[in-house]
Amino acid sequence: MSQSFIPPLLSAEEPPAVAVETPQGAAPFLLLCDHAGQAIPRRLGGLGLPPGEIDRHIGWDIGALSVSRHLSRHLDATLIHQRYSRLVIDCNRAPGIASSIPQLSELTPIPGNIGIDAEHALAREREIFLPYHRAIDDHLGERHMRQRPTAIIAMHSFTPVFKGDARPWPVGLLFNRQPEFAHLLAELLREEGDLQVGVNQPYAMTDATDYTLPVHAERRGLPYVGIEIRQDLIVDERGQQAWAKRLARLLPQAWLRWQI
Repeated sequence: MSQSFIPPLLSAEEPPAVAVETPQGAAPFLLLCDHAGQAIPRRLGGLGLPPGEIDRHIGWDIGALSVSRHLSRHLDATLIHQRYSRLVIDCNRAPGIASSIPQLSELTPIPGNIGIDAEHALAREREIFLPYHRAIDDHLGERHMRQRPTAIIAMHSFTPVFKGDARPWPVGLLFNRQPEFAHLLAELLREEGDLQVGVNQPYAMTDATDYTLPVHAERRGLPYVGIEIRQDLIVDERGQQAWAKRLARLLPQAWLRWQI
């Protein structure tokens, strides 16, 4: 029996999954934003979600892309980000695991993800997940070929409250096997004098819960940090600019300390 034809997930009128900004940036930093976008391909019909649900944290990392863009401009750093919602496929999860195409996000059922077959899941991987990670891989390969030193900075945001529990940290720094660069940035943030810095808070990085940094940074032995900023601090332009300026000041200092 011949397999049924699965049409392309993205139509010609829809934007490609991945965007690369400041591709020739001179800084030693590569900025990544896995959960930058909240678009849903038209063929998926809004995933069956009620209006407004996609605007919540379940759909994207609120404020993360704007902070990343400001930071990219301040540092002259390349930024690679992904345009489609993490509910379509999470680009920071290994394909095939339950959280890759979640049927439930926090406490919200995702009707369009329930009962999808392997071919439709593969289409999401092929058209959204893989182009994003190929772009990262290609850029890092080019930097390596040109012997350009690189630290990978993965930008995220988190909710002030999760399932009823308040989160006191304004910022959290994530890492797994290679903690050195994250610890240097944590020291600098604490030296600001007004910040409670979460170390692997509000999330802890593992191979089961993360994909981007374990694959692109740890496997290459590159310094890296995952930066999580609390969303109420970057919900508007003023907060986004303030955090970008702070990180633009501190990341080069962390880089200098790391090289010593």
